[in-house]
Amino acid sequence: MKVFFLYTCLLLISSFEILTAQNGTNNRTISADVEHEKGPMNQMFKECIGAGRANEGLRADWQQQLKTVKQDCDFRYIRMHGLLTDDMAVYKEDRQGNPVYNFQYIDVLYDYILDIGMKPFVELGFMPSALASGRETIFWWKGNVTPPKDYNKWGDLIRNLVLHWTERYGSDEVNTWYFEVWNEPNLTPGFWTGSQEDYFKLYTYAANTVKSVNQDYKVGGPATAGAAWEPEMIAYCYKNSVPLDFISTHSYGVDAGFLDEFGGRGTRLSQNDRSVSQDVIQSRKEISASKMPDLELHYTEWSSSYTPADPLHDSYHEAAYILDRIKQSGDAATSMSYWVFTDIFEEAGPRFTPFHGGFGLMNTQGIKKPAYHAYAFMNKLGITELQNDDKASWICKNDDNTYQVLFWDYTYTLPDSVNNQDYYNKDLPAKDKGTVTVDLSGIPEGRYRLEVYRTGYMHNDPYTLYCHLDKPDQLTKKQVEFLKQESNGEAELCVLTTIDATGKFKHEFPLRENDVYLINLIQL
Repeated sequence: MKVFFLYTCLLLISSFEILTAQNGTNNRTISADVEHEKGPMNQMFKECIGAGRANEGLRADWQQQLKTVKQDCDFRYIRMHGLLTDDMAVYKEDRQGNPVYNFQYIDVLYDYILDIGMKPFVELGFMPSALASGRETIFWWKGNVTPPKDYNKWGDLIRNLVLHWTERYGSDEVNTWYFEVWNEPNLTPGFWTGSQEDYFKLYTYAANTVKSVNQDYKVGGPATAGAAWEPEMIAYCYKNSVPLDFISTHSYGVDAGFLDEFGGRGTRLSQNDRSVSQDVIQSRKEISASKMPDLELHYTEWSSSYTPADPLHDSYHEAAYILDRIKQSGDAATSMSYWVFTDIFEEAGPRFTPFHGGFGLMNTQGIKKPAYHAYAFMNKLGITELQNDDKASWICKNDDNTYQVLFWDYTYTLPDSVNNQDYYNKDLPAKDKGTVTVDLSGIPEGRYRLEVYRTGYMHNDPYTLYCHLDKPDQLTKKQVEFLKQESNGEAELCVLTTIDATGKFKHEFPLRENDVYLINLIQL
């Protein structure tokens, strides 16, 4: 196998020479001395990933995709809606009105999540219909969004559920989880029919109940849209001695609205080059200025757009957007959970086409989108970040003389007065942006394998290929295999190279709008 791999590397040398021979104006240089360390690489980007709803997690294809995502991107936690909704069969009442609990479906889901090395970021919602005070629901799968008819029964449900997990998995394990109360209660009547005061009451019962099982268990909220209610949440909990271990909230990079599962209103990517990241940084400032300045901050949902009907999610533009916003956010957040890992996602009901602007890193058939590769590339970065003045790159290393450079171009290309749905749904060739020179010094002398990974227009870009197939409503088995192969994320170039006594590595790469490169240098 090793001989075959080296043979493959040698075959690609000519391709690499073609790549570097395209000299153009050298617009940008990314440089570092590998001895000049900035510190440990911040890995908040892979602390958590989102999923649609709990019941979807009982599907075999959902589980297969999550396992693949874990292997390539190494997300630690997963968060989803609908844990307590009727399709999870958690709660009912007998003829006398006494609660009846059933956690068998949750057990199947959580057993699997833990078996593949992930942990639940528990979202406590929505309301079981037998416990609900009203009939208002959201989404195709009818998540009840009303307050409980009896807050004591709500607290008892949470207590029994947390006790069940403690018994099943042990307190040491559950102590590593997070408990988040509800989802986006500031969007009324969408996700919550009550007031802010009603939410704080719901939170108080849930938080006190979680802590009654184990004081060390972590609980927080308010899980709001648009970074709302953060100071109010902290002030309420501080004043009333209500447990609060973290603040959670959400942000999306569009200019208007927060809830549109069908994408019918038309979304527009914000021209603000600090959208999302400015929310994250502002949230950290609000926490730091509060009575509880050391709270963790979890952005439990974020993406470029808030609707699962936005072709931007499928586009090659999304990868550079993800990297740009994560880089800008720095260490302000404890985690930033991309919404979501898969297009097996049914807020608007089952989808009828293989690419439909879904939130997922992968589409329904498991085809990896450019967004997927953004996370897979970040996961290949080393444990130590190097000092680097370039604003759109990371340079890292590991202790075994391996070095990584991840760089990108983010260019806003959306024309004025055009919606995402009318722009990103077509073949969009990328314009040339000159070249990037990667210039590293201080590398130990020796033989190295140079790997070049890439996503961008026509590189790990299945949606453009789907356009070239005339966007069939259904993909054949061969078409799925073709698109998977063309977006498998493997190294496009692999070259054997030598670092001499000068310790210098210097190569030039052509760059186009929204290209992403990962350069991996491995000592042999």
